[in-house]
Amino acid sequence: MAKYNQNNCNDIFINATQNIMHEQKEGRGLLFVVSGPSGVGKGTLREKLFKYFKDLTYSVSVTTRAPRKDEKEGEDYYFVSKSVFEQMIKEDNFVEWAIVHDEYKGTPRQLLLKRLRMGLDVILEIDVQGAAQVKNKMPEGIFIFIAPPSWKDLEYRLRNRKTEKKEALEKRLTDAKTEIQCVDNYDYLVINDDINIALKQLESIVIAERCKINVKNLNRKEYIKHD
Repeated sequence: MAKYNQNNCNDIFINATQNIMHEQKEGRGLLFVVSGPSGVGKGTLREKLFKYFKDLTYSVSVTTRAPRKDEKEGEDYYFVSKSVFEQMIKEDNFVEWAIVHDEYKGTPRQLLLKRLRMGLDVILEIDVQGAAQVKNKMPEGIFIFIAPPSWKDLEYRLRNRKTEKKEALEKRLTDAKTEIQCVDNYDYLVINDDINIALKQLESIVIAERCKINVKNLNRKEYIKHD
């Protein structure tokens, strides 16, 4: 029987993890769906997460709202007119779509499915309406809700960022009250009180989901060997 010490136990774990990741990329990628009310910090967390996981991909949504300062076409959103969006609905080009804060927003179907079939792990950052549609169609997804530490904190963040007019701001605050009630429909809850702690929690979720034995129909016999 082989003798093991701490060092070769670590080597065994690292090698097994690398084999799991190789196996994963040969199959269907993982779909991470991130939701939460406006102003909770979803975009900031996503950007930081991509710096840690270079192999994650982002599914860019289509929207009819106007671009905010520093938002880039094709990177943050695809910005289209309402008539173009409505035509895309008729052509069944979305895996999900919804009217959010009086504007259309949706996820292009073909681009998302293509990436998953390539074995790429994809993050969707979408509202709770869209997440419910995705969960109905793709229940194997990993659903993560980002929440504020308190309602007072969320209201402060929304008012302080000064990106909407008063009417639009009040609409977002009203919608947020409904969105927070949907947290039970998610697999994970991350409370963004401290951005660094919230980021570590997100990183842990990605690592844990990637390490699940059954996530890619892994053949365990390859890693359980006897002398």
